[in-house]
Amino acid sequence: MAMRSFFNEIRGMKVKDVPKHVKPMVTTSNAKNFIQRALDNYHAKYIQTDSIVPLYHVCFGGMIFSYLVALPEERRHLEHQQHAKGH
Repeated sequence: MAMRSFFNEIRGMKVKDVPKHVKPMVTTSNAKNFIQRALDNYHAKYIQTDSIVPLYHVCFGGMIFSYLVALPEERRHLEHQQHAKGH
């Protein structure tokens, strides 16, 4: 809902005016408050209800992280393989 109101605010603006509109909203205190609210909501929704979903989040997050860490090496291997095919 907040994203919809934000997009409605900037919909009529010119592109060069958007950074001036957004800059006052992006502060460290706003970021800290946002993160704290998100963690409180996550705790209330999953941790206090004894849900198994946080375990899934950790497992899938670990898989995605390991994939992203290994991706540059895999791309190097692919480039080398394609280069060797050309010779």
